[in-house]
Amino acid sequence: MMGMNADMMSGGLGGGMMVFGWLLYLLFVVALVLSAIALGKYIGKN
Repeated sequence: MMGMNADMMSGGLGGGMMVFGWLLYLLFVVALVLSAIALGKYIGKN
């Protein structure tokens, strides 16, 4: 999982920032999915 984005995320900061970036990415994806579900339910009610 981390090997894929090693080239993209290689700065001077090392593996710690890579893990942090993945956590932010996962949080963003979860928030996006939840908002999409909430929007779908809201549209379904009207």
